[in-house]
Amino acid sequence: MKIVIVGGVGGGMSAAARARRLDESAEIVVLDRGEHVSYASCGLPYHVGGEIPDADDLLVQTPERLRAALNLDVRTRHDVVGLDNAARTLTVRTDDGESTVTYDALVLSPGARAVRPPIDGLDSPRVRTLRTVADATALRTRVDDGARRAVVLGGGFIGLEAAEALARRGLDVTVVELADHVLPPLEHETAALVTDELVRLGVTVRAGVAAAAVEPGTDTDVVVLADGTRAPADLVVLSTGVRPDTEVFARAGIETDRGAIVVDDHGRTSAEGVWAVGDATVSTDAVTGVRRPVALAGPANRAGRLVADDVLRPGRARPVPSTLGTAVVRVGDLTAATTGANRESLTAAGIVFHTLHLHSGHHVGWFPGSEPVHLVVHFRADDGLLLGAQAVGRAGVDKRIDVLATALRAGMGAADLIDLDLAYSPQYGAAKDPVNLAGMAASNVLDGTLRIWHADELDEVRRDALVLDVRTRDEFAGGHVPGSLNVPHTELRDRLDEVRDAADGRPVRVLCGSGVRSHIAHRVLAQAGYDSASLSGGMLTLRAALGSRAADVLVADEPVPAA
Repeated sequence: MKIVIVGGVGGGMSAAARARRLDESAEIVVLDRGEHVSYASCGLPYHVGGEIPDADDLLVQTPERLRAALNLDVRTRHDVVGLDNAARTLTVRTDDGESTVTYDALVLSPGARAVRPPIDGLDSPRVRTLRTVADATALRTRVDDGARRAVVLGGGFIGLEAAEALARRGLDVTVVELADHVLPPLEHETAALVTDELVRLGVTVRAGVAAAAVEPGTDTDVVVLADGTRAPADLVVLSTGVRPDTEVFARAGIETDRGAIVVDDHGRTSAEGVWAVGDATVSTDAVTGVRRPVALAGPANRAGRLVADDVLRPGRARPVPSTLGTAVVRVGDLTAATTGANRESLTAAGIVFHTLHLHSGHHVGWFPGSEPVHLVVHFRADDGLLLGAQAVGRAGVDKRIDVLATALRAGMGAADLIDLDLAYSPQYGAAKDPVNLAGMAASNVLDGTLRIWHADELDEVRRDALVLDVRTRDEFAGGHVPGSLNVPHTELRDRLDEVRDAADGRPVRVLCGSGVRSHIAHRVLAQAGYDSASLSGGMLTLRAALGSRAADVLVADEPVPAA
């Protein structure tokens, strides 16, 4: 059998390597238009920032090594410009002209290309994407040559990695993001923590505004924003998203959906003998069922292996699983990670759900060095099915998201998280890990032991309810919701009459620092007959949700006396 694979890197090379391990006699040809067929694309920002000094360290494999180890015929600078599926031939363009390559089985892994929004001036030589090793070395050279100011267009994962790398090199960096916060897949309250860290690194964040133009200059460019702001730039990183690179195959009759190749659960396309993997394919979201491309290395690598299985072992291959979109990024001293669905996608899918916010330490508080893990967990309202999670913190974030991603893949309910038997030693965790605590809180919500309210309900709560702040007097004086009543939770049982008088028939909405003390207070109030609810995540989540508005909304003064 002659297997031809179009495109290398994650999906294509995984398919090629697996195919060779399954069939020593197959002829396996890999065609890639680029100079490098197997490189660490996720490491590109870190070469720009200097953490990976040598660009050659980004080259995972070379054609020579692949031929020696796996007997693969890897052809770089081979651009596939035509497909005739009936004849099972590809038209390939090289520096020497065009030629024809035949195949028995074809695997498409063309990847995606950077989106170029309709912004005047993007053809400036100071504007670069960050998709290839050549991109990374070009940006690194500009920094080494004295660039001092950079503008990053796009505040997604790659954009923030680029911004962090450039800030670490000492550049004055501005991030421009059209959405109302950086890292749009995150909830705004978790993304706010990332914004704070960017500011700490010296990065200027302009969210909720578009770039209108790039004005090229002799010595520097100027990025003009839609609000009239002008940001000088010695280099501009274009990171506004990607789109599937599939035009050649769509013209040949391969079925696509909004540019992405449609595949079944074994990676088969609409054409006989043709499979597809990676960023260029349509994936079905494991939680919401939404069909869209997912540009992540892990799913592409795994799909490549499974597609090779289906090519060579039809009927025996495992299906390609739907994706959870699990992703992680470092920004300064913070790690931010996500898995599964967020609020926006759940709402769009019509799924009724609960959301929990927790701020537990990544290990026990009595052992030195404990850092909070700011955790958000979504679960289905009717049966508690786990739907998604996000976390931000200085330590322990990746561990918790990986556990939660595993629980999502297993179809576990949020309450099942209570029962996970996770490793515990004081340096690493707690007897009640943050994941276990999330399960306990979810169980309480599902069985009615805990009733919660959310930060985005603050205006309504202030209008219709008594806000009861059960923090200490010093905490309250440092900043609180105007008009709230301060009764420390340790005094609540003896002061219920004061709460009743202050509420004057209204519901009572309780808050504390992180949601622990307010849960205790809620149980006291609920059992005393009050209409009570506890703020999810407490003041930590409220401040993050308010963001820059916190200074205007919250006040710092003496406690409001009880009526």
